[in-house]
Amino acid sequence: MQTSQTEQEMGRVTLSLYETDFYAWTQKQAEFLRDGKWTQLDLVNLIEEIESLGKQQRSELRNRLSILIGHLLKWEYQSNRRSRSWLMTIRVQRRDTLELLSENPSLKPYLKECLQTAYEKAVLLAAGETNLPLKTFPPDCCYSLEEILSDRFYPGETAADDLMD
Repeated sequence: MQTSQTEQEMGRVTLSLYETDFYAWTQKQAEFLRDGKWTQLDLVNLIEEIESLGKQQRSELRNRLSILIGHLLKWEYQSNRRSRSWLMTIRVQRRDTLELLSENPSLKPYLKECLQTAYEKAVLLAAGETNLPLKTFPPDCCYSLEEILSDRFYPGETAADDLMD
């Protein structure tokens, strides 16, 4: 099948759009896909962007886990400063993490893989927000994935119900 000069020009235009107006490029690619205009697709960049979307989902999972663990650490290591705000952050991050996993079940195995990285970031977050020295926190994650994601787990003495009143 031979491509016409017009199709080749359209290909150059969409390649240029990729570099100058990403949103317009995405809309054009979607139009080409809907209309079955396969020869006009910017395949190189389309493949790169699809792969990037998968990486973003992994990154979002890792970041949510970091924030969640960071707040669990704050909850445990600064029990005298527990607040409704910390509690709500823990609950929202748990819910959002579980929702992300529900929408992307193939990310579940990645949880174990990213736990230590997420924990290291969580320690930095907790140390920064509590002013506790880094050495206060264990070098490895002290919570299981089941605990981290359980709405019943609050490390140390649980006063979560008291904060809900």
